[in-house]
Amino acid sequence: MSEVDLSVNIGNLTLRNPVMLASGTVGYGNEISEFIDLKKIGAIVTKSISLKPRKGNKPQRILETAAGMLNAIGLANVGIEKFITEKIPFLKKQDAPIICNIAASTIEEYVECVRMLNDEDGIHAFEINVSCPNVNEGGLQFGNDLNMVGKITEKVRANTTKPIIIKLSPNVAYISDFAQAAKKEGADAVSAINTLVGTAFNIKTKKPKLNNITGGLSGPAIKPIALAKVLEIHRKVNIPIIGIGGIMNWQDAAEFMIAGASAIQLGTVNFIDPTASEKILKGLIDYCNKNNIDRISSLTGSYQLD
Repeated sequence: MSEVDLSVNIGNLTLRNPVMLASGTVGYGNEISEFIDLKKIGAIVTKSISLKPRKGNKPQRILETAAGMLNAIGLANVGIEKFITEKIPFLKKQDAPIICNIAASTIEEYVECVRMLNDEDGIHAFEINVSCPNVNEGGLQFGNDLNMVGKITEKVRANTTKPIIIKLSPNVAYISDFAQAAKKEGADAVSAINTLVGTAFNIKTKKPKLNNITGGLSGPAIKPIALAKVLEIHRKVNIPIIGIGGIMNWQDAAEFMIAGASAIQLGTVNFIDPTASEKILKGLIDYCNKNNIDRISSLTGSYQLD
């Protein structure tokens, strides 16, 4: 049985395998490291970092649903200065690419965060979270505005040579238009998808269960939507895609790659089983061996639509 080549390329960043840990689901890495060997995964995406510390939204801010979860954490994080002094030292010890997720409420903040982190050799790439409210435009999300997605990508690109991944919102009509806008302005890849907007009510009090009223829906419930979005991007835009959305096992991961993803991120499943990443990687290897697949990258976009 020949050894499977598990390496995948995201722009000029080569990952040892396509299994990544999604932002906001594994903290800054040290928490999940008690359960898995970070040296075995493809990459870890950090919890969103903003220029200043954020407390996030008031409780209740997380809620279990029938097939997933709603979260309205509000991008709570330690801020960029503490991230550099307290979090990066641990991350640098891990032999896994570190992708820093950046959140901001103005274009200038995105640029400043990337500028401050650009010289940190522990950071291998940036994932730009455009599903943030633009304070200068009345709180509307950057990710729902084609021009803003293009402008953010352009400004960030001008301030780093490291790979840039734009994390796209699914709450739009045609996600491929946003992938095209990101590519045009220099993005190396896109992550698809971010969470869907959802809410829930207490039928006794008639009040929202989440203090923020709405939150982001993730988990198995969104997988078919995420797959469709990945397929749409792959068919219309020539750019590497990182597939995200309800991946619970190796079969889900393989399905995302077949639909067009070069790599995948695990999110909600980390809360259910912190060791899921290693199990999913093993399952993918076994699948490749059983199907005589020498390079896992050959799975990407291997769908047959005829």
